[in-house]
Amino acid sequence: MAKESAYRRAGVDIAAGQRATELMREAVKASQGPEVLAGIGAFGGLYDAGAVAALERPVLVASTDGVGTKTLVAARLGRWETIGRDLVNHCINDILVQGARPLFFLDYVASARLEAETVAMVVQGMAEACREAGCALLGGETAEMPGVYHQGAIDVVGTIVGVVAQAQIVDGSRIQAGDLLLGLPASGLHTNGYTLARAALAELDWEVPHPVLAGRSPGAALLDVHRSYLEPVQRLMDAGVDVRGLAHITGGGLLDNPPRIFPAGLGAVLRRDSWPVLPIFSLIQRLGDVSQAEMDHVFNMGLGMLVALPPSDLARAQSALPGDSYVVGEMVRGEGVSII
Repeated sequence: MAKESAYRRAGVDIAAGQRATELMREAVKASQGPEVLAGIGAFGGLYDAGAVAALERPVLVASTDGVGTKTLVAARLGRWETIGRDLVNHCINDILVQGARPLFFLDYVASARLEAETVAMVVQGMAEACREAGCALLGGETAEMPGVYHQGAIDVVGTIVGVVAQAQIVDGSRIQAGDLLLGLPASGLHTNGYTLARAALAELDWEVPHPVLAGRSPGAALLDVHRSYLEPVQRLMDAGVDVRGLAHITGGGLLDNPPRIFPAGLGAVLRRDSWPVLPIFSLIQRLGDVSQAEMDHVFNMGLGMLVALPPSDLARAQSALPGDSYVVGEMVRGEGVSII
């Protein structure tokens, strides 16, 4: 009988890592086009930047983020098929607000003990989201670190690199008082506020349908995939809409994120009755006894992306996004965000 590996006895199973790589290999390759010269298995990913060089003054845009404690929801429910999509779409949106299209994505998945099938499921979700966005999953790292992570917990982080021509950067500098704010609906909590959400809903059975959620279970609502806004924003731009600013509503909610793109001296007024608030937020607020001000500061409240545009372009924008946007407010003299 072969002697058990000392490394495995110490808590790290190299064979499990190799199995995870094999399970995810085909999905990762499916996200890669001919511009990927070396991907999974290489020490470093190689990406042919010829198409980037063809742009006039190309600017690379990069971002790194995670999905926070949404992984604990996935662990509680034993459902890992959506977490990878959440991560990729979150990162896509973060560079999209500056007008960038994604080029490639790198992931980091870490746990105390590597479960090959679980890791492969997470990475397969990433690969599928990358393929849909025309973005290559170029490579990543799978780490098994007992003593650093709690048993059963998984940490998921990603880095994305995209590109935009310098003349097409969207930075909010052209936003003016009187511009309208168009809200694009969120699909759920996306990837923020899960520590508060888990505490508020802790006493519920997350797998039993709840009447407030129209017969859906809390777990299903909490795991709704973070929406990518790449396609709708591209439709706006293709329609000739003057997109003056984009704000991805993530950590900090409706109060902290929009001002990140406001020129000095400008603020915004949002009208609370102008968009539908998803039922999951009402449930969290009631069961967690959370004030409205804190809800606005933690969650997206049903708005995943805000678009600043001149009033003259509103009809064109609504035509480009039929039934998929709300006029939620306008830019004013002042500072910060007021919700009335």
